Amino acid sequence: MSSKLPINNAQTITDFLSLEPHQISEESSEESYKFAFDDEAFLARRETIGIRFELELLKPEILLSEHGIDHTITVFGSTRFVSHEKALEMEKGAQTADEKAKANKALLHSRYYESAREFGAMVAQYNNAQTEDSNKLHICTGGGPGIMEAANRGAFEAGDKTIGFNISLPREQHPNPYISPGLSFRFHYFALRKMHFMLRARAIVAFPGGFGSFDELFEVLTLMQTKKVTRFPVILMGKEFWNQMVHFQEMIEFGVIDEGDMKVIHFAETAEEAWGIISNHYQLS
Repeated sequence: MSSKLPINNAQTITDFLSLEPHQISEESSEESYKFAFDDEAFLARRETIGIRFELELLKPEILLSEHGIDHTITVFGSTRFVSHEKALEMEKGAQTADEKAKANKALLHSRYYESAREFGAMVAQYNNAQTEDSNKLHICTGGGPGIMEAANRGAFEAGDKTIGFNISLPREQHPNPYISPGLSFRFHYFALRKMHFMLRARAIVAFPGGFGSFDELFEVLTLMQTKKVTRFPVILMGKEFWNQMVHFQEMIEFGVIDEGDMKVIHFAETAEEAWGIISNHYQLS
């Protein structure tokens, strides 16, 4: 019986681009004669994955530096939350019991959207009072809808630069319209995207979310626990949600984390509280 172990369990770039083997074989001289850097088929081969890693690391790094962005506040949270205005529209248009239930849930969760929007505006207001780029903190998100849109929106509406690190997905996630021109990026590799979430981060603000938000949050906490990065505030918005989802105290009692590991975590209920934690930590004026 032959083994059924997969050769590679990752979605390759050739799969993502739906390229057939003959499209990357480069059998003609016209194809093989191209400059390597100008040969899309060659760059899409599995063997060039290291080069693509480097490019996804390098491109945002260069462009963010050119925009004078040294410090960011990374905001995580659910893609499913909508604004209060949108939730009211859903409630008004709801006809069936299922639609009414969805509208009620949207109204309940819209407070998180509005809080993230308010937080983005507060960060922008701080930046507007600064004369040096090196003193500014810019909102950075995954660039999609929900909480990401809300945080970008708050900063954008207040006239500040705002950053989006989008990711290619099976059901494509388009950038929200509140990302500044030239600061909307697209990644294929989650690992490189998460590196950029951290490289300039001076705080993390995590709203309630699903698998993606938990993945990003625990990546940050692990990096801090293992001293791979300098510790900075990790703010969890909505203490009730986070303590229901993650029993932090029980993890300490069980012995799988230390009391000291929790020192980076702060709970907040409002945008003002979250900004106060960051402002106090860095003694911002």
